[in-house]
Amino acid sequence: MSKVRINIKDIRKYVGQEIGASKWLQLTQGRVNKFAEATGDFQWTHMDQERAKTDLSGGQTIVHNYLLLSMIPQLFDQVVEFTGLRYGLNRGAENIHFMTPLATDCMVMIRVRLLKLEYLDQKGMTATFHIIMERESSDKAVMAMNLQLLFVVGVP
Repeated sequence: MSKVRINIKDIRKYVGQEIGASKWLQLTQGRVNKFAEATGDFQWTHMDQERAKTDLSGGQTIVHNYLLLSMIPQLFDQVVEFTGLRYGLNRGAENIHFMTPLATDCMVMIRVRLLKLEYLDQKGMTATFHIIMERESSDKAVMAMNLQLLFVVGVP
């Protein structure tokens, strides 16, 4: 998939549309381990591969849900680039749902849809994007959320 470039003056025509999808990304046990070290979340379901073989239904450790959430900026940046901005800021996320556990070493990607725009003034708007994270070889979503970004129009 190639990245979509959207000039901020033309963003309105994307409301209600899927903008695109990211590349596939593998979430390895090594990445899970680093995330555990960074956050202090060493729960055995994420870390103990031997115990997971017998005590988890899939027989594998599972990825931290907050690791999935933290991958959104990297994957979002693969989907779309905005031009004509002075700057953009993350305003938060709403309706975050983790639908199914994700086994380590699985591949994930996101699909991005622009839900709505709320104009603050001539130079600013909040854009709400609906993001679905999918797992390779599955028709079930792993995660869904709405991401709100503040866009301030103009060249720096």
